[in-house]
Amino acid sequence: MTTQLIDTLAGAPCETHAQSDGRKLTIGDGFVAQSYQHTDFQGLMDPVIMVDHFVATKPTFGPHAHAGLSAVTVMFEDSEGAFHNRDSLGNDLELAPGDLYWFKAARGALHDEAPRPDARTHALQVFVNLPAENRHDAPFAFHLPAKDIPKLTGDRSTARLILGRGNGVTGRVAPDVPLTLLDINMQAGGQFTHSGNSDQHAWILAITGTSTVTWNAGSADLKPGKAIAFAGAADISFTSEEGAHAVLFRGHPLRQAFVQRGPFAMDKAAELDAVEADYRAGRLGSID
Repeated sequence: MTTQLIDTLAGAPCETHAQSDGRKLTIGDGFVAQSYQHTDFQGLMDPVIMVDHFVATKPTFGPHAHAGLSAVTVMFEDSEGAFHNRDSLGNDLELAPGDLYWFKAARGALHDEAPRPDARTHALQVFVNLPAENRHDAPFAFHLPAKDIPKLTGDRSTARLILGRGNGVTGRVAPDVPLTLLDINMQAGGQFTHSGNSDQHAWILAITGTSTVTWNAGSADLKPGKAIAFAGAADISFTSEEGAHAVLFRGHPLRQAFVQRGPFAMDKAAELDAVEADYRAGRLGSID
């Protein structure tokens, strides 16, 4: 959802871990976010490009275009009311607390999301990169209701397996870029461990409460708003003395250079110019 202009290249990581507090983003009086960009994490956020952790209470953006990536909305369970979701693929639905919406924009499509009157949407907006060979695919989208998301249990903890695999359970499979996404809640004294492949990147964001995350190469204390990314971990463990809420993304890095400009990501700047021209000319469709 960020409207900030970005035009950068990203490739292979040069560090084993990186942390960031993100940047505050306020638009009007109905949208407040903490925004995390791939440039803050030394390449270790790959295949994720951006995460906005936001609260929205009023329509803010209106219809807008995406291309070359997937825009993913992750609704937290403490959201209140509905988040109205429309796109140029003909989808028109209400996202409820706990839902997920995956919008693969690929060669380009329009999207619009807004809280309904009196709603309070607490969510993540995530940009997931696409492999170069999939950037010009036909757009595609799917809605995953909260009731269809399996839950994993730990020691005084639960984790919603929104995407991917975890501890012997398989959730919804993300297209093109296999990605595991866990929404983890720990009670006081809680502990949760996720086992994955050591060739994946991990990106973690603390939502509420203080927790400690431990992996084979180190550990870090996370307070709300702190994000950390690292590579080379098989088991990732969370503990919290007071109780905490965190999210974990794990995925195989694409390790491909790309150029990003706001909601568009392509291999070359000329492709960005072309898709922006298509958008201005109305060739990316419309939302009726």
